[in-house]
Amino acid sequence: MYFNKQYFQLFGEKEFDTYEREQIVAIKDEIERESENYILNVNETEFINYITNKYVLKEPQFDYDNIFVSTYQKDIEGKYWPRRYNVYDDKFYSVDVIVYHIPFVGMSELLKYIPNPRMLWNEKVYIEEQCLCYEIISFEKEASKVKREFESFVNNLNQQLNNLLGNIRQYNDKLYSVVKSNLQSKKQKILEKNNMLAALGVPIKKADNISKTFSVPISKSKKEIVLKPSVTEKEFTPEPTLDSGIYEDIIATIYDVGKQFERLPSTYSRKEEEHLRDHFLLFLQPRYEWSATGETFNKSGKTDILIRYNNSNIFIAECKFWKGPKNYLATITQLLGYLTWRDSKAAVIIFVQNKDFSAVLKSVEETTNQHPNYLGFANKQNDSWFNYRFHINGDKNREVKVAVLLFHIPSI
Repeated sequence: MYFNKQYFQLFGEKEFDTYEREQIVAIKDEIERESENYILNVNETEFINYITNKYVLKEPQFDYDNIFVSTYQKDIEGKYWPRRYNVYDDKFYSVDVIVYHIPFVGMSELLKYIPNPRMLWNEKVYIEEQCLCYEIISFEKEASKVKREFESFVNNLNQQLNNLLGNIRQYNDKLYSVVKSNLQSKKQKILEKNNMLAALGVPIKKADNISKTFSVPISKSKKEIVLKPSVTEKEFTPEPTLDSGIYEDIIATIYDVGKQFERLPSTYSRKEEEHLRDHFLLFLQPRYEWSATGETFNKSGKTDILIRYNNSNIFIAECKFWKGPKNYLATITQLLGYLTWRDSKAAVIIFVQNKDFSAVLKSVEETTNQHPNYLGFANKQNDSWFNYRFHINGDKNREVKVAVLLFHIPSI
């Protein structure tokens, strides 16, 4: 039993800094091994999440409440016994060995690495059945002495572990950006080699004569195991996309106008979806210039706000009154059905007449991830503005950014 144990120096085998550098090289090598078409076609966010989750370090954490002890006898050569014992150096004598088993979770491999900073301490240990095992040779057979030695071990273990956890957390915090940087660098090299653009930038820009802020006219009365993403497309084709900065500005404009609706419920509470849609257009249209045509935004049906390019939609917003989570999910389905290009953008604008606005916000947060095309939660701008990631029907690599904006316009 004794000779089968895989002993190692706790926090003493290899510098963590060296291990971190090796991990980053491994990430770069894995990305470099992917084919050109895979890199160009794969959903960037999904692939970054896949690599990040694959290389993330899971912190070791010890469960001191469930420590248990075992014992066995071991023959030790006399020259290793304390001098006070009358033994011969070249003979072996049996002695009790007390083994403390400390359960833990996380990556056992990390317990071998030397943190930076470090304390000048390590001990010989081994792993058995997800327990860190530390042995104490009980020459004197005094329980109090064994207990004191183990307490000293635990104290040093915690200090050194805290140093290591600091290194692990710094590594994990920057991991996503490291993966993203390597992926984008690989993609850029491929595009330059093939003289391609990742996407055809649609020629839209903010008008120069529009101020960063605006006021809405006031009426006379008072106005959140990961599988590797698969790719079905054989060849990458550049597709038009709306610049992310323009998209964010469009959504911010919609949000600012919608908040004005909330401040003036008497003016807007009785208006229909189509009229409220037109009010958004009143402020969107003059803020952006389309170099190809005069009209940047288009209307389609009663509630849609569109930006079209080469007869396809690159942006669409749908205005709806809140009629429950089922209708909300159906609106998202309708919205995604209008889009075909990679990296499309969209918005769901919801007018809430319910008195309990908080309940509607909670419902949106709880039900959005139930949509079959849901990829993930991006962020929450504030209590009534959520950003999500969805995919076009049948292809997870064609991502759609969807902003969900809710405005409280109770009936008066």
